[in-house]
Amino acid sequence: MVRIPRPAIALASTLVLFGAGIVYTASTANAFTATSKSTVINYLRSITGTSIVSGQHNKEPATAPGAYTQQVNAVTGQWPGLWGGEMMFRSTDQANRQRVIDQAKQEWANGSLVALTWHACSPTVGATCEFEGGVKTRITDAQFQQVVTGGTALNTTWRSRMAAVVPYLRQLRDAGVPVLWRPFHEMNETWNWWGGRPGANGGAKIYQQMKDYFDSQGLTNLIWVWNVQDNPNANWSQYYPGSNYVDVVSLDVWYKNHPSSGDYSQMQSIAAGKPIAIAEMGKVPNASLLTSQPRWAYFMVWSEQLRGNNTNAEIQAAYFHPRVLNQGEVRF
Repeated sequence: MVRIPRPAIALASTLVLFGAGIVYTASTANAFTATSKSTVINYLRSITGTSIVSGQHNKEPATAPGAYTQQVNAVTGQWPGLWGGEMMFRSTDQANRQRVIDQAKQEWANGSLVALTWHACSPTVGATCEFEGGVKTRITDAQFQQVVTGGTALNTTWRSRMAAVVPYLRQLRDAGVPVLWRPFHEMNETWNWWGGRPGANGGAKIYQQMKDYFDSQGLTNLIWVWNVQDNPNANWSQYYPGSNYVDVVSLDVWYKNHPSSGDYSQMQSIAAGKPIAIAEMGKVPNASLLTSQPRWAYFMVWSEQLRGNNTNAEIQAAYFHPRVLNQGEVRF
């Protein structure tokens, strides 16, 4: 689903009816032109403590990379201030990666930030795979060390997988679209093949190697987002690749509806002044969270959880909270 770009001019406010209530849609649209990643990073820093950008993830199928964002609009009359997409793992979805990139370009042109994640297939299986047994799988410590050791067969395979993604990310670079790039998400979890590996030779190393490789390929538009999940909930710094490798520190909230005060504190401690974000959540933020934890720079609701885990009233309340910035309200 690709929307026609909105003009960067003031538009009349629009009344939208939701049941017995009446809300106003945003009164302006703000199309984005080509810019650098530093512009977005500085913007996230600038809103920290005062505002938070709304976000919605769009999972497979790649043939409909705006389906869940459309659901937000259907409920609220708004478009999220951040669009999230996926580089995919199944063969049919990888064959449609271009649609994801085209959607990302359009979302940026419409005035939304762009985030991409990648549920990559393990190098021990084929280049395309199913989630179960392909992404959600465990490999041995010995296999993992081969993945991160140059010259091994598994390292060669992994580098070829990364190389296949580069041309798509280059398109966004050439279009001047900065990307909140979140590889190896939930690094402290063990459901995925890269996770649950603390220390310098664990998750931190494969993250560092990807950044070094993508840097060598000229992907200067990537905003590197490091990520853990809210369970296990301690010692997240064991997975941190270092401040030179991270632009945004983020948390996925799945075991609790919202981050605990301890989660919030731990994120800030690791970030050491970098922007922090809620990269995945099933329950939209409420007023209590937005008031008590004001330093989150953006949140992103996970695809089907938008309607599956929230009432229309809850979604509307989140999108119309005075601290929440939707498309047209994100301004550099």
